[in-house]
Amino acid sequence: MFKKILVPVDLAHLEALQRSLTVCADLARHHGAEVCYLGVTATTPGTVARSPEEYEQKLRDFAAEQGKVHGQPTSARCISSPDPVADLEDHIIEAIRTEGADLVLMATHLPRHLDAVVPAHGGKVASHTDVSVFLVRPA
Repeated sequence: MFKKILVPVDLAHLEALQRSLTVCADLARHHGAEVCYLGVTATTPGTVARSPEEYEQKLRDFAAEQGKVHGQPTSARCISSPDPVADLEDHIIEAIRTEGADLVLMATHLPRHLDAVVPAHGGKVASHTDVSVFLVRPA
Protein backbone atom coordinates (compact mmCIF):
# COMPACT_ATOMS: atom_id res chain seq x y z
CA MET A 1 0.00 0.00 0.00
CA PHE A 2 2.70 2.53 0.99
CA LYS A 3 6.01 2.63 -0.87
CA LYS A 4 7.85 5.57 0.66
CA ILE A 5 7.31 7.03 4.10
CA LEU A 6 8.65 10.52 4.84
CA VAL A 7 9.54 11.09 8.48
CA PRO A 8 10.55 14.58 9.64
CA VAL A 9 13.11 14.27 12.43
CA ASP A 10 14.97 16.70 14.64
CA LEU A 11 18.28 15.15 15.63
CA ALA A 12 18.38 17.37 18.71
CA HIS A 13 15.22 15.73 20.08
CA LEU A 14 15.45 12.05 19.14
CA GLU A 15 14.34 10.90 22.60
CA ALA A 16 10.97 12.59 22.04
CA LEU A 17 10.60 10.86 18.66
CA GLN A 18 11.12 7.27 19.79
CA ARG A 19 7.44 6.30 19.69
CA SER A 20 6.93 7.71 16.20
CA LEU A 21 10.15 6.07 14.97
CA THR A 22 8.94 2.70 16.26
CA VAL A 23 5.53 3.14 14.61
CA CYS A 24 7.26 4.11 11.37
CA ALA A 25 9.52 1.06 11.43
CA ASP A 26 6.50 -1.21 12.00
CA LEU A 27 4.54 0.37 9.13
CA ALA A 28 7.51 0.24 6.78
CA ARG A 29 8.12 -3.41 7.61
CA HIS A 30 4.44 -4.27 7.08
CA HIS A 31 4.25 -2.50 3.71
CA GLY A 32 7.79 -3.17 2.51
CA ALA A 33 8.28 0.59 2.27
CA GLU A 34 11.39 2.74 2.21
CA VAL A 35 11.73 5.32 4.98
CA CYS A 36 13.09 8.75 4.11
CA TYR A 37 14.19 10.76 7.14
CA LEU A 38 13.83 14.49 6.57
CA GLY A 39 15.87 16.98 8.54
CA VAL A 40 15.39 20.73 8.27
CA THR A 41 18.31 22.58 9.81
CA ALA A 42 19.38 26.16 10.29
CA THR A 43 22.06 27.75 8.14
CA THR A 44 23.83 28.82 11.35
CA PRO A 45 25.64 26.62 13.90
CA GLY A 46 23.36 24.69 16.24
CA THR A 47 23.49 22.19 19.08
CA VAL A 48 23.75 19.17 16.75
CA ALA A 49 26.06 20.49 14.04
CA ARG A 50 28.18 23.48 13.16
CA SER A 51 27.04 23.57 9.53
CA PRO A 52 24.25 22.26 7.30
CA GLU A 53 26.76 19.86 5.75
CA GLU A 54 27.66 18.39 9.13
CA TYR A 55 23.96 18.08 10.02
CA GLU A 56 23.32 16.31 6.71
CA GLN A 57 26.09 13.78 7.41
CA LYS A 58 24.67 13.11 10.88
CA LEU A 59 21.20 12.67 9.37
CA ARG A 60 22.57 10.21 6.80
CA ASP A 61 24.32 8.27 9.58
CA PHE A 62 21.07 8.23 11.58
CA ALA A 63 19.10 6.94 8.56
CA ALA A 64 21.68 4.23 7.89
CA GLU A 65 21.60 3.12 11.52
CA GLN A 66 17.79 2.99 11.51
CA GLY A 67 17.95 0.87 8.36
CA LYS A 68 20.32 -1.59 10.03
CA VAL A 69 18.30 -1.77 13.25
CA HIS A 70 14.95 -2.26 11.53
CA GLY A 71 16.10 -4.09 8.39
CA GLN A 72 14.54 -1.76 5.83
CA PRO A 73 15.70 0.57 3.09
CA THR A 74 16.26 4.12 4.28
CA SER A 75 17.35 7.44 2.86
CA ALA A 76 17.93 10.93 4.19
CA ARG A 77 17.03 14.35 2.87
CA CYS A 78 18.45 17.44 4.51
CA ILE A 79 17.19 20.95 3.84
CA SER A 80 18.86 24.04 5.26
CA SER A 81 16.75 27.07 6.05
CA PRO A 82 17.35 30.47 7.63
CA ASP A 83 14.31 29.82 9.87
CA PRO A 84 13.57 26.08 10.11
CA VAL A 85 10.60 26.45 12.48
CA ALA A 86 8.78 29.01 10.34
CA ASP A 87 9.49 27.16 7.08
CA LEU A 88 9.05 23.57 8.29
CA GLU A 89 5.66 22.82 6.74
CA ASP A 90 6.67 24.24 3.35
CA HIS A 91 9.84 22.14 3.37
CA ILE A 92 7.91 18.99 4.31
CA ILE A 93 5.42 19.61 1.48
CA GLU A 94 8.31 20.19 -0.94
CA ALA A 95 10.04 16.99 0.22
CA ILE A 96 6.84 14.96 -0.26
CA ARG A 97 6.90 15.93 -3.94
CA THR A 98 10.63 15.61 -4.57
CA GLU A 99 10.96 12.30 -2.70
CA GLY A 100 7.75 10.79 -4.07
CA ALA A 101 6.47 9.96 -0.60
CA ASP A 102 2.98 8.52 -0.28
CA LEU A 103 2.82 8.72 3.54
CA VAL A 104 4.12 11.26 6.03
CA LEU A 105 4.56 10.08 9.59
CA MET A 106 5.10 12.84 12.13
CA ALA A 107 5.51 13.00 15.87
CA THR A 108 3.14 15.49 17.43
CA HIS A 109 2.29 16.93 20.81
CA LEU A 110 -0.88 16.90 22.84
CA PRO A 111 -3.33 19.66 21.82
CA ARG A 112 -2.89 23.02 23.56
CA HIS A 113 -4.83 26.27 23.60
CA LEU A 114 -2.01 27.92 21.66
CA ASP A 115 -2.83 25.65 18.69
CA ALA A 116 -5.76 27.92 17.84
CA VAL A 117 -3.27 30.70 17.12
CA VAL A 118 -0.29 28.67 15.93
CA PRO A 119 -1.57 25.39 14.47
CA ALA A 120 0.44 22.19 14.62
CA HIS A 121 2.64 21.31 11.65
CA GLY A 122 0.74 18.12 10.78
CA GLY A 123 -2.53 19.95 10.15
CA LYS A 124 -1.00 22.26 7.57
CA VAL A 125 0.84 19.44 5.85
CA ALA A 126 -2.35 17.35 5.66
CA SER A 127 -4.38 20.23 4.25
CA HIS A 128 -1.80 21.15 1.59
CA THR A 129 -0.96 17.75 0.11
CA ASP A 130 -2.83 14.74 -1.21
CA VAL A 131 -0.79 12.09 0.64
CA SER A 132 -1.78 10.50 3.91
CA VAL A 133 -0.42 12.08 7.08
CA PHE A 134 -0.09 9.95 10.20
CA LEU A 135 0.38 11.87 13.45
CA VAL A 136 1.84 9.96 16.39
CA ARG A 137 1.21 11.40 19.85
CA PRO A 138 3.69 10.84 22.66
CA ALA A 139 2.99 7.94 25.00
